[in-house]
Amino acid sequence: MGSVARIRGAFTVDSTDPELVRSQMQAFGRQIPLLYFMLVVNTMAVAITHLAYAPAWLAIHIPAALCTVCVFRCVRWWFVRHRTLTHEKAVPELRKTFWFACGFGVGFTTWSLLLFPYGPAYEQCQVAFYMATTVVGCVFCLMHLRTAALTLLTIVIGSFTIFLLAAGRPVFVAMAADMLFVGVTLAFIVHLYYRNFASLVSSKRELLVSQSVTQKLSDDNFRLANIDSLTGLPNRRSFFSSLNALAEQSTGGVANFHMGLIDLDGFKQVNDIYGHSSGDLVLKEVGNRLLALADPTIFFARLGGDEFGIIIQRRLGEDELDRLGQTLCERLSRPYTVGENTAELSGTIGWAGLPPASVSVAEVFERADAALYVGKESRRGTAVVFSAEHENRVRRASLVAQELKAANLDAELYLEFQPIYDVATRTAVGFEALGRWRSPKLGQVRPDEFIRIAERTDLIRVVTEVLLHKALNEAANWPPHIYLSFNLSALDISSVPRARRLLDIVQASATLAERVHFEITETAVTRDFRQARASLSLIKQVGCQVSLDDFGTGYSSLSYVHRLPFDTIKIDRSFVAEVDTDVACGKIIKSVMDLCRNLGLECVVEGVETESQCEMLTALGCRVMQGYLFGKPMPAEALQFFQANVV
Repeated sequence: MGSVARIRGAFTVDSTDPELVRSQMQAFGRQIPLLYFMLVVNTMAVAITHLAYAPAWLAIHIPAALCTVCVFRCVRWWFVRHRTLTHEKAVPELRKTFWFACGFGVGFTTWSLLLFPYGPAYEQCQVAFYMATTVVGCVFCLMHLRTAALTLLTIVIGSFTIFLLAAGRPVFVAMAADMLFVGVTLAFIVHLYYRNFASLVSSKRELLVSQSVTQKLSDDNFRLANIDSLTGLPNRRSFFSSLNALAEQSTGGVANFHMGLIDLDGFKQVNDIYGHSSGDLVLKEVGNRLLALADPTIFFARLGGDEFGIIIQRRLGEDELDRLGQTLCERLSRPYTVGENTAELSGTIGWAGLPPASVSVAEVFERADAALYVGKESRRGTAVVFSAEHENRVRRASLVAQELKAANLDAELYLEFQPIYDVATRTAVGFEALGRWRSPKLGQVRPDEFIRIAERTDLIRVVTEVLLHKALNEAANWPPHIYLSFNLSALDISSVPRARRLLDIVQASATLAERVHFEITETAVTRDFRQARASLSLIKQVGCQVSLDDFGTGYSSLSYVHRLPFDTIKIDRSFVAEVDTDVACGKIIKSVMDLCRNLGLECVVEGVETESQCEMLTALGCRVMQGYLFGKPMPAEALQFFQANVV
């Protein structure tokens, strides 16, 4: 009796569960138009192929009538597919759908059986294929309404199986067995799917019942979400929440708080050298040192990575703010114990000062960030207070960025070339290409200014490609023994696809890859060492050379020299400026030259400006040099007049 009841239930529309009924309507309502569309297309295809074999009433009139009903039903469902029905209206709609499924099942099956005897074997196979594929598609469209799907499956598969068995042919018997097996399998799948669907609806109902408990847990999590789990400091959300509250409380012309940003100098190198677990230990120690300086009016927070925020909820004079900044920088610059190692870091701080009350929180943050940027650029390990000069720099940067985005870079960018000299042979061995930009509105823009902004706005890719095209075109006219030295940004080697794009430009030019030396700074390497190594390895594979520029100005330079495929090291000009007066500079240059000799690398000394510097460097064993003594950057058309033996 239980089995009979379950079978009867499978073929009956269940109206006892309102939530299940509504879910069924929403789920299969979006699929009904697809069902009718499929019926119409498949039926028309069969009818057209039987026009030459079956009478008109069977090949035209009956399928046309059936398709017309399908179209009307499809249009109706299409316009009401997003409606939400009450339980009282949904149940009759489900039952109506069930009876339509029965009617269509009987109608299309009868038509197919009547059509089957007409036509040769191919047309008969088409009818059988039509019934099999169409019923499978219809069943899947009706899976959320189990009773309709199973009834349709029973009518179609049952009728066609009996018809094929009655034909008595072995092929038809095999087809009947296949259809019966597929029908049983589909029925089982429909049953399992419907059971899971009903279970999902039940779970959703239980979830709604527990909503109050979930809301309470959410409130608790919200409190926890305001604390950084690693350092114990308030997190970014809490920081900006406090900042917004203070901004709203400000009265008068000036806000009653100071805001600052701290960025750790050298933290990435700790991660690269000692691992991320050691980096976490450093961040915890930074949190402890900041908390030791906190008081009811000083609020510290970790904003993410190695960036921290400060809010001072009282007015301080410029001298007091400077002293606090010095204290913070001194605390952060103390050595950090990382396992058995000691890490040396520093912290740079950017203060927004006392912003006007009219300035938004976002603008306060931008001011602190601008001051931090100035500190990172030229005053690492110190505190910088936002000033009118910084305001002008921010506005200037915004203006340059705007003009750079709108610029015709191909027309406005150009190159100057500075010779790289071999003092032994008194000849130029290469020229370094230096990008220049002359804007119609801004005039001549300094390279360091527009390159930095191009990197921040991700326009550097276009800038690099335009300049590389121009440089390669010029180098193609040089004698074959002179190479082209071209500078790459950190973003140019940030991924293998970007590096491959530059190499495609090189290989498509008339300049041999062996004559192209790509220069990168250590900063570019340390941004993402793994990606940089992959990009540089690709550059080497096609025959280009790789030079490490400004050697000695970054962090842990020696740790990168042997791990990357460099061909040349360029000693930074800062060591050359006093080489003829400072013995230590000479010793450093000599050590770097010995390193290059031992590693089989070429060495180029930059920034040579005087005869005495050249003589001292020559005495130290330097051979290839670059600087104003040998030639200032010059336009491409001046290269042909350049004399190689100026020294």
